[in-house]
Amino acid sequence: MVDKPIVLITGAAGNLGRSLAKALGDSYAIVGLDSSTADVEFPIIKVDLTDDAKVQAALVQFRREHGDHIASVLHLAAFFDFSGEDKPLYDAVNVEGSRRLVSGLLDFEVEQFVYSGTMLVHAPGKPGKPGKPGERIDESTPIDPQWAYPRSKAAAEDAIRETRGAMPTVFLHLAGVYDEHSSVPTFANQIARIYERDFQSHFYSGDTRAGQAMIHRDDLIDAFVRTVDRRASLAGETTILVGEEEALGYADLQDRIGCLIHGEAEWATIRLPAPAAAVGAWVQDKAEPIVPDALDQGERPFIQPFMTRMASDHYALDTRKARDLLGWVPQHRLADELPAIIATLKNDPAAWYAANGITAPAFVTDAEAAGQDAEALRIDYETRRRADHKATRWAHFANIALGFWILTQPVIVQVREPALFWSEIGLGAALIIFASCALSWRMTWARWASAGVGALLMAIPFLFWTGNPAAFLSDTLVGMLVFSFAVGARPEPGPSMAAAMDRSTIPAGWSYNPSSWTQRLPIILLALIGLVVARYLTAYQLGQIDSVWDPFFSGLPDDATKNGTEAVITSAVSEAFPIPDAALGGYTYALEIVTGIVGSRARWRTMPWLVFLFGLMIVPLSIVSISFVIIQPIIIGTWATLTLVAAAAMLIQVPYAVDELVATVQFVRRRAKAGQDWLRVFLFGDADPDGRIDDRDEFDRAPGAVLRDMAVGGVNLPWNLAAAGLIGVSLLFTRLTLGAESSMANADHVMGFVILTVVSLAAAEIVRVARYLLIPCGIAVAVSPLLFGAESPHLLVNLAAGAAIALLALRRGPILEQYGGALSSDEHL
Repeated sequence: MVDKPIVLITGAAGNLGRSLAKALGDSYAIVGLDSSTADVEFPIIKVDLTDDAKVQAALVQFRREHGDHIASVLHLAAFFDFSGEDKPLYDAVNVEGSRRLVSGLLDFEVEQFVYSGTMLVHAPGKPGKPGKPGERIDESTPIDPQWAYPRSKAAAEDAIRETRGAMPTVFLHLAGVYDEHSSVPTFANQIARIYERDFQSHFYSGDTRAGQAMIHRDDLIDAFVRTVDRRASLAGETTILVGEEEALGYADLQDRIGCLIHGEAEWATIRLPAPAAAVGAWVQDKAEPIVPDALDQGERPFIQPFMTRMASDHYALDTRKARDLLGWVPQHRLADELPAIIATLKNDPAAWYAANGITAPAFVTDAEAAGQDAEALRIDYETRRRADHKATRWAHFANIALGFWILTQPVIVQVREPALFWSEIGLGAALIIFASCALSWRMTWARWASAGVGALLMAIPFLFWTGNPAAFLSDTLVGMLVFSFAVGARPEPGPSMAAAMDRSTIPAGWSYNPSSWTQRLPIILLALIGLVVARYLTAYQLGQIDSVWDPFFSGLPDDATKNGTEAVITSAVSEAFPIPDAALGGYTYALEIVTGIVGSRARWRTMPWLVFLFGLMIVPLSIVSISFVIIQPIIIGTWATLTLVAAAAMLIQVPYAVDELVATVQFVRRRAKAGQDWLRVFLFGDADPDGRIDDRDEFDRAPGAVLRDMAVGGVNLPWNLAAAGLIGVSLLFTRLTLGAESSMANADHVMGFVILTVVSLAAAEIVRVARYLLIPCGIAVAVSPLLFGAESPHLLVNLAAGAAIALLALRRGPILEQYGGALSSDEHL
């Protein structure tokens, strides 16, 4: 036996259990019960509350080592889950586990049994109205828990009542616990959302005046100690509410937290209808485990649908009973402690997130990994974003003006298609709203929404087959301007803090920047050529002009009224599309132009998804354009000069676009190998620790130097590839030069374009290895006369051409740049 009275604590290895053991240790001998033993200064007996035999075994061990007499049992152990689901462990641990424990203790001399309950077992009160305080609950307030956890706690109290016999029992109904380092999940997540400027932090599904009482950890421990010390006066069954009487309303807390973290006196909080909020929470909950975002990397979101139904529950307390029975008065107020809580967060964000069991945002983990001060990084980041946004706010004012332009356009230009008329009015109004929201540097979403309006504006004229050329031209140009202003202005919308703060512009191991303007401008200019051609052809398909120009091709023999271009773009192939096919091509060119403009000179790492989308638009569009040109003489029976021009522009684009795409893929792979989540890097970018900084103004040079970089940056055409390309061109004209007919002429025609495509791709140094595709092309050219029965001269020419193409593919040619240790030789793709 020991001289000190024994206090038995369940859940003793937990944070609260250890704190209570320390507070009671001077006056009492502490013994713990826990599911796991821990390195503590008091003995712990391992127990599993879900198993009768193990509970009995633990109590037998206790009796053997410490005797039969227990001054007080503090029952802290409980299962807790914030999913809102009624998990089996609630019953197994909280209800039946408590029943097993109390039943086993009936054989002991127990002076007091204290159950750690929650104020949430009571029915909530109503929040106050302006000038009037809200309702307070006391111990007589009906028991009416609103979700699974408090229901299990109420059921556990019933089980204890049914089992305790004459054992004196105290039910402490506790408010939400907090201190400078950690808090109950609801409060901690509220702080985290505001700290991260999470979009969800501005919305709430309940009465923003509702609040929940809190209790500082020191005051909580004091209440337990007083309960144990006064056990002799607490006979029978006693219920005591313990917490600060004041319950700060949600909006009040929002404003206080926002002011302390960001220096903003008012944190805008919008009340959402509970059903809408519940649907949104459900959708997010179902999507999050599948598609991780930048912050949580795949775990379930904190806000669950059940929480939206209780957002107006108000828990302010009447704690007179605690004062009368325990002499307990809280020494802390949440309103007074908030500055210390926020200071702890700012001093060490990583430790605060860890202490609260919340996944830290990427910038915190990245800063910690790099040995940087996360809070200083956040402040610097926000300062730069504010300055950049202030300098380019004109772009959003311009979009507001363009919104008014589109809003009034249907009347001014007399749009006669009802669908187009009302679409323009709706999109104009939407643009005014979104662009107005985008005037705030915080509302990045509004910039993307404005860009979406711009993309729709570019599409609606051909989707609704307008015959109004003014409306078509205006919608196309305004849509491109809106898109470019919305997301092309600084600061870049979307990149993570780590990506935005890194200054590196040249990928690790590269000798130049693949996202520089001299690399992008050739693509944009070539896309502009394609857009002009496509827009011209679209005007004919929509009936806005009566004819199109074609200086070389006369059209089909059975229709002398149309030239080659007119015959092609009104053929069955073109008209198979539900919308004008030229318009669809023009739309893609327009998107290519605006996505080429968007993004900084480091977008290969700040906006990988955009670079990937940019590349995907170029490659498929090139394939479609070339395929359309290939089938023209074969299926339609004639050529179209302007489509040949557009196809040539697309072929030239390919080698200029591929290096940026490869640099992006390399970067995402590097970061994934370094332990970063590849999807987060792909969507939000990242820093490149091994990248190089080049802040030089690329246009601050002689015009010749700029033009030279635009022409040869990462692209060159060795003599052997140029020769292979000339052979490919010659195959296009074997109808004229060799008198080829039917299938043989078609085969030469197809192989000529395929060879030109391969040569174009291989002109990019980074994929020079693609030249080996010329070998099977050469074989196909050589054997095609044997397959299609060509005359001897044609056979000899194709045999020589095929052999030459295959041999020309063997020479690599010069590689002038460096590409990160990959793709600079034939061993790597």
